[in-house]
Amino acid sequence: MIEIPSDLHPDLVPLAFLLGNWAGAGVSDFPGAEQCNFGQEVSFSHDGRDFLEYVSHTWVLDSEGKKVRPLESESGYWRIDKGRKVEVVMVRDQGVIEIWYGELADQKPQIDLVTDAVARTAASSPYSGGKRLYGYVKSDLMWVGEKATPEVELRPYMSAHLKKTVTPEEVEAMAKSLGDLPDDGIAFFK
Repeated sequence: MIEIPSDLHPDLVPLAFLLGNWAGAGVSDFPGAEQCNFGQEVSFSHDGRDFLEYVSHTWVLDSEGKKVRPLESESGYWRIDKGRKVEVVMVRDQGVIEIWYGELADQKPQIDLVTDAVARTAASSPYSGGKRLYGYVKSDLMWVGEKATPEVELRPYMSAHLKKTVTPEEVEAMAKSLGDLPDDGIAFFK
């Protein structure tokens, strides 16, 4: 179920499905880079203004699903206009700044994005642009990213399947809202 916070900026209601903390796993495969499974934590939050704040951290997973080392991190801001056009400004730890434009699909929670501008530091690896598709499917957030470099044409490089998570603060708030339960707890379900 998608909840719309009462203090969410009205322009952001179409993006409410992104809000929250997400965690899951995915695969990374691009020529010249390590092929691996990765874990990911993503947060979409708001403070009442007309944008969502976005933070993502990924890490390489070993064959048993344990964290090995950081893979990449990115953060940014997402906006949407009345015509369902989405714009994202993103900064990556690899020394890349991107401006993405796209659109929220009609009648479904799906966003297609394409880079419009890419700026790189001298230390960053080659990168010339990308595409991303985000979708809210059966209460999960899924995404696939495509990437291009001067040497490699646009191709898929990462994808992940994320589930909504609950922060310790949210657990505490839920517990407080329950009040006193009978010792057997069964009355809660009646």
